[in-house]
Amino acid sequence: MATRNSSSRRSTGRSGSSTRTTTRRRTPDAIALLRADHKLVSELFEQFEKTRSANRKRDIVEQICQELTVHAQIEEEIFYPAFKEALRDKELVPEARVEHETLKSLIAQVQGVEPDGEDYDAKVKVMGEYVKHHVKEEQGEMFKKAKASRLDLQALGEQLMQRKQELMGELSGEETGELATEDMGQSDDR
Repeated sequence: MATRNSSSRRSTGRSGSSTRTTTRRRTPDAIALLRADHKLVSELFEQFEKTRSANRKRDIVEQICQELTVHAQIEEEIFYPAFKEALRDKELVPEARVEHETLKSLIAQVQGVEPDGEDYDAKVKVMGEYVKHHVKEEQGEMFKKAKASRLDLQALGEQLMQRKQELMGELSGEETGELATEDMGQSDDR
């Protein structure tokens, strides 16, 4: 029976000390999940730069804001506390949290706002540059240290994914709820 399971386990040599099965590997580890978020947002900023349509810009910015809001929240709730505890960090996590606060301010300046020309585009561009800087620091310092630590990045990835799905569901539910309320109000007024 052990030989059947060995093909679904990560190769660890003869000791078989790994308990990570194929079913656990379906969810990316914490670093892979956070890197995927970074890549998605980077691609969205590139799309924003290429488009001229005000409606398309608005839609892209709304998606950027949603992705960044959820990403920051899962990092703050799950990844940063685990990192801070495991590495006894007193520098990287506090700096990242301060950067998140600045990012939240930038998000508030463009989220739900109609594209109105140069200032809007400039705010989104500055937000993109700020995110790029933050990502570079996270991936270059924090993620490397996390990989070298004893953090269970697979378990963290599962927690991050679960929380991300909950938050995305809440956000889409809020949007649906708002639309339903607006539609009901309109039908009552007619």
